[in-house]
Amino acid sequence: MGLQIQFGVSTWLWTSPFTTDSIDVLFPKISSMGFDVVEIAVEDPSLIDVRKLRAGLERNNLKAMVCGAFGPSRDLTNEDVSVHENCFSYIDACFDICNELGTGFLGGPMYSAVGKARMVPVDQRKKEWDLAVKNLRKVSEMAALRGLQIALEPLNRFESDLVNTTEDVMRLIADIDHPAAKVMLDGFHMNIEERDIVKAITSAGDKLVHMQVSENYRGTPGTGQTRWDEYRKGLEAINYNGVVSIESFTPENRELAGAVCFWHPMAESQDGFATEGLAFLKRWAQQ
Repeated sequence: MGLQIQFGVSTWLWTSPFTTDSIDVLFPKISSMGFDVVEIAVEDPSLIDVRKLRAGLERNNLKAMVCGAFGPSRDLTNEDVSVHENCFSYIDACFDICNELGTGFLGGPMYSAVGKARMVPVDQRKKEWDLAVKNLRKVSEMAALRGLQIALEPLNRFESDLVNTTEDVMRLIADIDHPAAKVMLDGFHMNIEERDIVKAITSAGDKLVHMQVSENYRGTPGTGQTRWDEYRKGLEAINYNGVVSIESFTPENRELAGAVCFWHPMAESQDGFATEGLAFLKRWAQQ
C-alpha cells in the first residue's frame, strides 16, 4: 500500500519574503509539477493579500499550510514583554491567514527566536523554558478560539538551544498542557539531532500534524545520506496520513541565507530541486 500522504513544497525554496506577487509566479509552477500542497512561509503578513492568495490556490487546485517565521523580534523567551506582544500580534495575523485559507494549524518554531543558540546557566534556561510554556499556552488558547492548532517544530542545536529533539518538543507540549498544541517535524533537523528516527516519529504519535523533509545537507531528497527507510517506517507505524513537504531555501535572499546558513545553491536549479525531489518522494512513499 505505501504511505497514504499528500506532497507539499515550501515557498522558501524559491522566494523570501513571500508576497502577493509571488502567487502568479509560483502557484502555477507548483501545481504543474504535481504537488498537492503549497507551504506558505509568512514572513510579513502585511505583504500578502489573503483573498488573492485563496483565489490563487483555488485557481491552481492547490491546498495550503502556513508556516511562521520567528526572528529576534518574535521571541517568546525574551525578557521584554513588548517582544512577546509583537509575537502575539504576528501569530494572530497568521491565524487570520489560516482561517481564510481553511488550513487547520500554524507551524513553526514559535517557542523562541531562530538562531538563539547560547550556553546559558541552568536557571536562565529554566526561566526561558517557563516563559515559552506560559506564552505558548496563551497562543494555544488563541488558536483554539479560532478552531486552530499550533504545530511546534524542534530545530537543530545550531539554530536553537531550547528545543532540539522530539523528546524536547513532547516535553514542551506536556508542560503547555493544551489540546491545541501539536508537533511538526523536519527531517533536516532530525538528521542532526535524533539517534533513532523511528523512535522519534513514533514518540510524537498522533501529535504529529506535519512533516518537512530535505536531504541531510538541505538538498534534493534522494541525493544524500538520509535514512529514508527509517522515516517511512516511523510514519507507517503511526499511520501518518498528512502532508510530507519539501522545505529548503533559496540563497538569493541575503537575510534568509544568513538565518539558515545558506551560502550557495543546493541544486543546479530550484525548479529541478522541486521536481526531482517530488519524483523521489513519490517512489519512496510507495515502497
